[in-house]
Amino acid sequence: MKIKLCGIRRFEDISYVNEFKPDYIGFVFAQSKRQISAEFAAKLKAKLDSGIKTVGIFVNSSLEETAHTAEKAGLNVIQLHGDENESFISSLRNITDCEIWKAVRIRTAEDIINGESMGADKLLLDSYSPESYGGTGKRADLDIIKKANIKTPFFLAGGLNKDNIISALRCVSPFGADISGGIETNGLKDKNKIKEIINLVRSADFE
Repeated sequence: MKIKLCGIRRFEDISYVNEFKPDYIGFVFAQSKRQISAEFAAKLKAKLDSGIKTVGIFVNSSLEETAHTAEKAGLNVIQLHGDENESFISSLRNITDCEIWKAVRIRTAEDIINGESMGADKLLLDSYSPESYGGTGKRADLDIIKKANIKTPFFLAGGLNKDNIISALRCVSPFGADISGGIETNGLKDKNKIKEIINLVRSADFE
């Protein structure tokens, strides 16, 4: 089970992830309370354990801006969280070597089908909110995910914390888990919560 910790934005956060070693961390470049610049993301990455991959979160950025930011920040993965479509993803592949993930905000199984049709390397399945493209802390609908015949590797996101993450992961058997608010206290990443949730997932039996 892969683990992605999203919304990394301080040098303290980097020290935490270097200690507990998730598989991926996420830098938010979209408008958000967790937003950082490409320049600062590059400084954070310079302190990051080389075994941890970096993911950049984008919402409706232009092709050029997305690719430029990815290069400047030294990203491994571009995560598209807006209204980007199959054509956008295809064009982006021509100008970047990054892996491309597409976030899908789920209302119905049709949303997952549409997400899979876009040709992304992986999906990130999140809860739907009319006010936001993500980061709401709301739980995704596990029943819809469980019943869908999903062929693309996907991360489960949305409202995961130490109290619900294991049952949620066992329910839908994703490629990985994406956690942000569930490892924060007062809006900042919490070392103890990071340690606890990573230990929970790493020690769990998902067979």
